[in-house]
Amino acid sequence: MPEENRINLCDLTSPALEEFVTGLGMKRFRAGQIWQWIWVRNASGFDAMTDLSQKDRAALAEKAYIRWPSVADVRVSSDGTTKFLLELADGELVETVLIPSDAPMRPSDLTVRMTQCVSTQVGCPMACSFCSTGKLGFRRNMTVGEILGQVQVARAYMNDTRPEHPIIRNLVYMGMGEPLLNLGTVIDSLNTLEHPKGLAFSPRRITVSTCGIEKGMREFGDSGLAYLAVSLHAPNQELREQLMPRAAKWHLDDLVSALEQYPLKTRERITLEYLVIAGINDRPEHVKQLARICARLKAKLNLIPCNPIPGTPYDAPTPDELLRFEKALWAKGITAIVRKSKGQDIEAACGQLRAAHEAALAAGVGACGTDAGEEA
Repeated sequence: MPEENRINLCDLTSPALEEFVTGLGMKRFRAGQIWQWIWVRNASGFDAMTDLSQKDRAALAEKAYIRWPSVADVRVSSDGTTKFLLELADGELVETVLIPSDAPMRPSDLTVRMTQCVSTQVGCPMACSFCSTGKLGFRRNMTVGEILGQVQVARAYMNDTRPEHPIIRNLVYMGMGEPLLNLGTVIDSLNTLEHPKGLAFSPRRITVSTCGIEKGMREFGDSGLAYLAVSLHAPNQELREQLMPRAAKWHLDDLVSALEQYPLKTRERITLEYLVIAGINDRPEHVKQLARICARLKAKLNLIPCNPIPGTPYDAPTPDELLRFEKALWAKGITAIVRKSKGQDIEAACGQLRAAHEAALAAGVGACGTDAGEEA
């Protein structure tokens, strides 16, 4: 049967997979076996599923398939950050990044722990003025299999190339796209991630980032499936309209009021992400405005030095300027932490690798970057 008439099992939640399997006349427990082959053993086809009969495997192949994104390009930074450009079934390109932790959990622990940043949309409709992905425009939402396929591709890559067998410890939905504009699919992907007989991620190890979308924020909060991070980047409405014109349609005062009512678990805090842009949003008056916002919320503030993007007027602060801004926030009682930028030598900002790849193809010089595993 042509693929367009079959279903990618990676797009199905556990209940949906059970319904599909029993609909083929197979026993319900077979769904659990298939689930583990997909999400634990990283199977890419039905032939590997040796605890299923040949008849069952043939029935599955007639109606379904298993597909992850394919790797179009890989770049490895000198600091161990790995960035993947992935091609989806329709030829669209998305990015995902593996970021190594700075230190093991314990001195005797030699396991490298990774944080993976995943994408949820092809491109992004929000068009923030400082963002490479926003300049690429919006193509479409991603499916569950495409979102989680990023994790499976990274797992397979690490097994093949890293003898120390690193593990993906944390996941952040902070790649290309606005997760809350693909909310139903994002929630399905989180339920799959946290299934105890699959990847078994804890909600405490997953963060979903939004620039502030009114519709869906409460529903996401009520799900309790992940921590919330909010891309703030501006402490007043006027500056937010300049930096994030589409997100700013939900007024900053209303966003902060919604965050005051956001459901939080014990010891849980909202993360406010703040891109520090030299001379734009790091002035003394901005410190005071941030202090007023943070005083209303149970939140921490992540300071991210601006990664300059070609074609924008924005510059990164110097280390001294960043330290001055951080100390001024501390003096106001704000929990502010500078997040170290990694992967700068491999264009680690969202959208940069895809943009470079498409530019190279348009110029007729083939895919950009290095071969898989080669350091940039």
